[in-house]
Amino acid sequence: MNAMLPVNLDRDRLRAHHRLMWRIRALEEVALRGLDEKLVLGAIHPSIGQEAVAVGVVAHLAREDLLLSTHRGHGHTLAKGASSGAMLRELLGRDGGTCGGKGGSMHIADFGVGMLGANGVVAANIVIAAGAAHAVKLRGENRVVACFFGDGAINRGPFLEGLNWAAVFGLPVLFVCEDNRYAATTRTDTMTAGPGASARARSLGVPAEEVDGNDVLAVDEVAARLVGEIRAGGGPRLLHAHTWRVTGHTGADPGAYRSEDETRRGAALCPIRRARETLAIAGLILAELDGDEAEARREMEAAYAEAQAAPFPPFAAAFSDVQDIGAPQHAAAA
Repeated sequence: MNAMLPVNLDRDRLRAHHRLMWRIRALEEVALRGLDEKLVLGAIHPSIGQEAVAVGVVAHLAREDLLLSTHRGHGHTLAKGASSGAMLRELLGRDGGTCGGKGGSMHIADFGVGMLGANGVVAANIVIAAGAAHAVKLRGENRVVACFFGDGAINRGPFLEGLNWAAVFGLPVLFVCEDNRYAATTRTDTMTAGPGASARARSLGVPAEEVDGNDVLAVDEVAARLVGEIRAGGGPRLLHAHTWRVTGHTGADPGAYRSEDETRRGAALCPIRRARETLAIAGLILAELDGDEAEARREMEAAYAEAQAAPFPPFAAAFSDVQDIGAPQHAAAA
């Protein structure tokens, strides 16, 4: 355990972060159980081990700010204020889900809290974020757009396109690279030329900072500064957070491509454990901190039970939210 406390530690703030990180982890553990029990159909991409990035960044977003996420978006969505019950109903495809039970895990969204959606297409959310930020600027609104993506996304075209557009037009967007060292099952450094996300952002004139993504206080501090600069009209920024994904790429992936030593060292980076150790040094009783975990697990167990009891959407809902332009040949003739 580290014997030194951060200067001017805000215990209440760190405690709130500790609670939220536990809520994210408990939700995803329940979601993985739903996958095992065949109640969740389709893939689940857990962010277990990466909770500090979501919590530290989203802490600086107001409700009216906008958020775009990846296929690994449960933590971002919950941190933005979405209901855990509605999220689990969505994952189980039930009525009352955030998208009416029609989107599922990889496309979870909640416009009510400014969460514009997760995205199953790697890097696709980056250009959507640039578009949303451009709309914000054209309307003269005081809003920030945050866009999360993984390290594998920086090798796809939308990364260049989105950052270039944001830089050219000085858009209010924070790009957050959650660098967990793996693009699905491939080590990112074996397929990425040059120094990586930060260097590429700077080459486009987008200021970038790197941070220990498993230290929620560090993420909080850097995100506060970058979001503040964006709100002041400074244009886009990039936060490169180095983190670790404890699980495999999906709930069905055992992660056998990682060595036992690498897995052990990665698990030791747990952001929840680090926050707990800091709070204990600061004088909080361990039983109280254990209570944060217990409370989170109770919440998610109850939400999971309610989701299982919820009905499936009515059949007619399959035809809602669908654009109908008629037969293509008729549209062309018109």
